[in-house]
Amino acid sequence: MQGRLVPPEPNRFQAFPRERWRDEFPNAVAAGINYIEWIVDAYGLDANPIFTKAGLAELDSLKAGFNVQTLSLCTDWFMANSLLRCTAIERAEREQFLHHLIPIAHRIGAHHIVLPFVDSARIMTSEDKTAVVEIMLAAAPLAADHGIGLHLETDLNAHDLVALLDRIPPPSVKAHYDTGNSAGLGYIASEELAAYGHRVGSIHIKDRYRKPEGGVETRALGTGSTDFDDAFAAIKRIGYTGPFTLEVARGEPGGEVGWIQQQLAFIRRYWP
Repeated sequence: MQGRLVPPEPNRFQAFPRERWRDEFPNAVAAGINYIEWIVDAYGLDANPIFTKAGLAELDSLKAGFNVQTLSLCTDWFMANSLLRCTAIERAEREQFLHHLIPIAHRIGAHHIVLPFVDSARIMTSEDKTAVVEIMLAAAPLAADHGIGLHLETDLNAHDLVALLDRIPPPSVKAHYDTGNSAGLGYIASEELAAYGHRVGSIHIKDRYRKPEGGVETRALGTGSTDFDDAFAAIKRIGYTGPFTLEVARGEPGGEVGWIQQQLAFIRRYWP
């Protein structure tokens, strides 16, 4: 996940690294990473190179020089600018931004866009579900034209997510699965993926600790509540062949490369 290969932005756990995004490419090579999931967020929007010709040219050069790809676009912008529970004018403007991002995702070589419907942007009501269906059906043809998947990251339980996906038949719309988010919510990977694994398009690897009193905490892989034996066995059963994105807890600032190497070593126990 972009931003994890350099020290964090001030007072932000996950954000586009405004000044140091270029440094992530040599650091990715040093850590053994071959792709970066690119972030579009409100914090770094004006500094993000994917929105200018000069920025795209520089990004192309870095990708080619370090052989690091950008296979995914994570749209954290929609966390601060939710597509749900907003005015009609706001929703129209935000949908237009999503449509604007689809050809950009194709331009940078991304296969899909992760759309976070979690936390403050979570799906809460039947009206929210209807809005998601309408938004996805409107964007799906453009996404299909550009070969881009629209992957929904939600905190819905398996039954509700299956019901939602059944209302969105276009093959470009899929589910995004996050090992840590699910564990933090008390879900069981094998049960979830048995229900909707055929619609999973992308995966975040994370570990979270579910606190009995409520709330979740992101932890180093193997130290939280995620059952990685169960999760990776379930991922194998659904025949998943896509990339994994490490959205792991942070180590000490300045030690990002070594920290990611440690997290990769953990994953290789399950996925050599």
